[in-house]
Amino acid sequence: MLVFLDFEASSLSDHSYPIEVGWVWEDGTGEAHLIRPAPRWTDWDMKAQAIHGVSRAELEEHGTDHREVARRMVEVLAGHDLCASAPSWDGKWMSALLRAADLPRHTLRLRDSDDVIAEAARTILQPRYPAGQLETALETILTLDDLRERPPAHRALEDARGEWRKWQRVIARATEMAGPQADTN
Repeated sequence: MLVFLDFEASSLSDHSYPIEVGWVWEDGTGEAHLIRPAPRWTDWDMKAQAIHGVSRAELEEHGTDHREVARRMVEVLAGHDLCASAPSWDGKWMSALLRAADLPRHTLRLRDSDDVIAEAARTILQPRYPAGQLETALETILTLDDLRERPPAHRALEDARGEWRKWQRVIARATEMAGPQADTN
């Protein structure tokens, strides 16, 4: 099953770590966790805090232990098709979380949600459009959707849900452009 995933982090430095993770399944259900930092995670950027609005004190007081969050992720997400809007950053933070919990960092893998969304639309359009027109139709759909895109909320669940909503819109538009399917009987 397809899952849209997002992390928020302590900063964008080399020593940054995840502070929140959220994911949304293709059926629209989601889950999010504030992450209590591992003892060796000390990096903190007040500019990042101003963006996501989560303080280190809030993580210490209300966050779930990083090992518990990592185990939960592996338990429910392993074997599913995970995607993120920034897979290099989200992958870095996911690896940091898994390593800190003594779990193999390649237990979960991410793909770029833009690629996943384009693939879904291409699959819908392919039976109805010749190769030369297929990419033009796909580009039209993606460009129109990019114009609708809102800035990220910088909260993990809402940003993951934003990617899910984009996937839903693109699929709906591709289905509309493909028109009624020919009767194959």
